[in-house]
Amino acid sequence: MGSSLQPTVTIDLDEGHTEEWVGRPSLFEPGRNCCTVANAGRVALLVDGEAYFRAFMDAAQRATRSIVVLAWDYNSNARLRFDEGPANGTPNRLGDFLNWLVKRRRGLEIHILDWDYPLVFGADRELPHSLGFGWKPHHRVHIAYDNTHPVSGSHHQKIVVIDDAMAFIGGFDLTERRWDTCAHRPDDERRMCGETPYPPFHDLMMAVDGEAAQALSGIARARWEAATGRKLPPIPALAGDPWPPHLHCDLTDVDVAFARTLPESTTRPGIHEVEALYLDMIRAAKHRIYAENQYFTAYGIGEALAQRLAEPDGPEIVVVVRLFSHGWLEEHTMHVLRTRLIQRLREADRYGRFHIYYPHIDGLAENICIDLHSKLMIVDDEILRIGSANLCNRSMGFDSECDAAIEAGGNRRVAAAMRHFRNRLLAEHLDAEPQEVEAAVQRNGTLHGAIDELAGKCRTLKRIEQLPDWPQAVIELASVGDPSGPVLVDQLIEDFSPELEHEETDYRERKAGRMALVRRVAAKIGLFFLVVGALTALWRYTPLAEWVDGEVVTAWAREFANRWWAPLVILLAYTPACIVMFPRPLITLAAVVAFGPYLGFAYGISGILLAAFLSYVAGLRLPRHRVHSLAGHSLHRVIDTLRRRGLIAVTALRLVPLAPFAIEGLVAAAIGIRLWHFMFGTFLGMLPGTLATTIFGDQLEAALHDPERIDYKLLAAAVLSVTLLTLAVRRWLVKQQKQHVPHGHTDHRAR
Repeated sequence: MGSSLQPTVTIDLDEGHTEEWVGRPSLFEPGRNCCTVANAGRVALLVDGEAYFRAFMDAAQRATRSIVVLAWDYNSNARLRFDEGPANGTPNRLGDFLNWLVKRRRGLEIHILDWDYPLVFGADRELPHSLGFGWKPHHRVHIAYDNTHPVSGSHHQKIVVIDDAMAFIGGFDLTERRWDTCAHRPDDERRMCGETPYPPFHDLMMAVDGEAAQALSGIARARWEAATGRKLPPIPALAGDPWPPHLHCDLTDVDVAFARTLPESTTRPGIHEVEALYLDMIRAAKHRIYAENQYFTAYGIGEALAQRLAEPDGPEIVVVVRLFSHGWLEEHTMHVLRTRLIQRLREADRYGRFHIYYPHIDGLAENICIDLHSKLMIVDDEILRIGSANLCNRSMGFDSECDAAIEAGGNRRVAAAMRHFRNRLLAEHLDAEPQEVEAAVQRNGTLHGAIDELAGKCRTLKRIEQLPDWPQAVIELASVGDPSGPVLVDQLIEDFSPELEHEETDYRERKAGRMALVRRVAAKIGLFFLVVGALTALWRYTPLAEWVDGEVVTAWAREFANRWWAPLVILLAYTPACIVMFPRPLITLAAVVAFGPYLGFAYGISGILLAAFLSYVAGLRLPRHRVHSLAGHSLHRVIDTLRRRGLIAVTALRLVPLAPFAIEGLVAAAIGIRLWHFMFGTFLGMLPGTLATTIFGDQLEAALHDPERIDYKLLAAAVLSVTLLTLAVRRWLVKQQKQHVPHGHTDHRAR
């Protein structure tokens, strides 16, 4: 099972429930739940890495002009096959294989679009080849990185197009930790990433040709142009056929719909075809829904399933997921949210039709499971869907996704092929044969009855039984890791400063917003003057002046500044100050008095950035429950803000803090905001206040000696400068969002 070299399968054309779909209009609606519908002369359904990588290699060797790859991850060191290989010396490592292809075929160009990932995902990834390390791509192997997604969003489409004549789409990336056989043996020595073994891996791909491949080419080319600003050259009509002669066709002459997710930007609305098609499939189901998915957290999809479960004659729903989440971030986000969704569906399941399982095989180490990575849904043997979109919120509106779906339309031949594929998947999970699964379904009348009958072997499907009881606060924290879409800067600024200007407001409203900001800044400066005046009065007109005067304080400061370790003390003082919420401006004031305005400012801003960096590192290292306990009541406000755009959100948070300084760093790291976004946003956000504190500190030193030396013009200039700088930073935030690269879109017209 699962090999790309499939024998021809004899399928009983049992009418089953397909007659109920005869005469129904197509579920596919281009422009709403898909972008296009195109015919495929051949369709192959590939199960697991051994089958897909072999099919990819065979097809790639038949390419003459172009190979385009869209990937969440790409790794040149990925091993594609483990047999001896053909006599022509085909390399087994992906990078060497691609270089070998372009060297033997002079007209071939390869384009790879990889996700420009944040640092938190970098541990298992290959360094960018532009840095000069490791594999060196041939000059006709072009690699680009897509950074047009919202911060903490990802480029998640997984598509390979060969000569615009054949294409693969599904859940597989051309990277490490993906190859496996359908046996998923617990002790397979070939499953190695470097020197480290990885768990069994299960995933799916669909191969198409003809118009369907051309449609995927349009989608891939649009993404490349959106990410790079460059168009890929057109491919002329070719006489060759890249479809490998031994790749078994599961279906012929069928229409394929392609559904996408693209997140919203200020220049265009988001595209939510993936979610719309999921909802339509769930609403259309009459008898059964079978789904395999890496994640199971999407709230909207869950509500649609809950509504069907509440119906007396609704469909049976069988979901297969992986048991564990890998890594602390997934464990404390997606795993928590999955638990909540399962509980919601079990509460709605009045008629006992919801069943959720995970694949199991004896012999795996504790806390290791079969890594089910597939994204599949089959409804009533009528609609089959494979793609990149997980059943999670971010796949519905935050990440770029693409799925392929086939509709039987009452055609018994197509419906039988879908049913056989579903049985084939269940047979793999249950260590059985597809015919055994079909017979068990017929005997029991349900999928879950067949699963329960065939379960119990060393390799099997097991029910998810006991669920942890997560507190609501933990669920709220976990929801940060699975946002349903980006929040744009105009909404962000409105949340922070609702009285500030917007493009649609008139002059009077803009003026009122500016004046409100000026009043707030002036109030803070007035408070500073009040404090300085009170201290001056104490030093001049109370007994305090007898033992602490300006000269004594200045002498103390100068003596401190002469110590070699004094700058280190200032730099390091900000970190504990942030933790215990000691006022940071007082440290900056002390630095200015001791070192003067220039060095005082340099030490102050450096100390703030060091404290920010250490809080970020702590957020990467601390367990999530510890982050939650430290954040306390401030957590929700920080989460609501940091869901949005990382650099913009951090800058705005530092300008108008919603939570303690250190807490913002912990949560920023926990949700994967890039380090440079976090640090640069901190610098921009803290710059106005630090500059103002430096000026005030310089004047404080003057006041210690003689209040008449205070330069009121300088202070007035500081008030104006801080106000203008704050407004300038706000305008910069808006400008940056408007410069966001728009999504590409395909020009391929719907049939």
